[in-house]
Amino acid sequence: MKVAVYSAKQYDQDGFSRWADTSLQFQYLDTRLTADSVKLAAGCHAICVFVNDELNEQVLRQLSELGIEMVALRCAGFNNVDIAAAKELGIRIARVPAYSPEAVAEHTVGMILCLNRKLHKAYNRVRDDNFALDGLLGFNLFGKTVGLIGTGRIGLATARILRGFGCELLCHDTTLSNTILELGGRYVPLADLYAQSDIISLHCPLTPDTRHMINHYSIGSMKDGVMLINTSRGALIDTKAVISGLKNRKIGYLGLDVYEQEADLFFENLSDQMIDDDIFQRLLTFPNVLITGHQAFFTKEALQEISQITSDNLLAFASNTETGNELVN
Repeated sequence: MKVAVYSAKQYDQDGFSRWADTSLQFQYLDTRLTADSVKLAAGCHAICVFVNDELNEQVLRQLSELGIEMVALRCAGFNNVDIAAAKELGIRIARVPAYSPEAVAEHTVGMILCLNRKLHKAYNRVRDDNFALDGLLGFNLFGKTVGLIGTGRIGLATARILRGFGCELLCHDTTLSNTILELGGRYVPLADLYAQSDIISLHCPLTPDTRHMINHYSIGSMKDGVMLINTSRGALIDTKAVISGLKNRKIGYLGLDVYEQEADLFFENLSDQMIDDDIFQRLLTFPNVLITGHQAFFTKEALQEISQITSDNLLAFASNTETGNELVN
């Protein structure tokens, strides 16, 4: 079965070449899937896409006209997919629901530690032979209250790590986790989580209900100097509202591994180009902001899981069976 792999990097090729079944013939494309690049999938039976590829109704209809019957997402989130259109067109959609949640959880905690203890600043200082401690004051994580919005696999993995630091856990989710309760976490309304948390970390999917859940109103109800971490989806945050929160010192620390308009930025080397996203450039001017380029998932273990599960999803389609990872079947 021939599969067009969009947004393909060398690490994707390495992963599939090592773990994929030989019956799958991958055609690697370094471009994102958009209405303009759909035609590159001509002659393929299925496509494989990542987080910033576009799967709106227009693109799905074009794929259907090319005879594409299967879309394999090599990610957990599917906010970029028009599920209703896929069902109407009879296009099967499958995802990777869990690929090393510890990878994202560990990156989350790494961002917390880096921002708090200003490790990025200390690294640069020492390289300049500056060993002064002024401006590097941090705080103990022990005893601090961390608000986790979303307690699925990644949120739970993050909770386990933070409990090891001695943090108090306030949680919010539509589904309660008994494991969270066993860890000593408490489920509270969002308003209470915002008001009581020293650190807030987002681990929920992007849906119409969660889009811009971090906005002027919610930021205003948070503690002064709160630390905000987002390793989920960029559009959970209203970036302009966050910039206002940084300027008025309501937000004391901001860690982002995702960004609302990241599709034209992340996963590419733009070091020799001018970035004309004024909002993103404004974020980079704050000394208390740490941004990584959608890196949280990026571990050997996670890439192995992604390539294996994605291959299984494609093989299940080829054999007209199911894996349980289908969003549309």
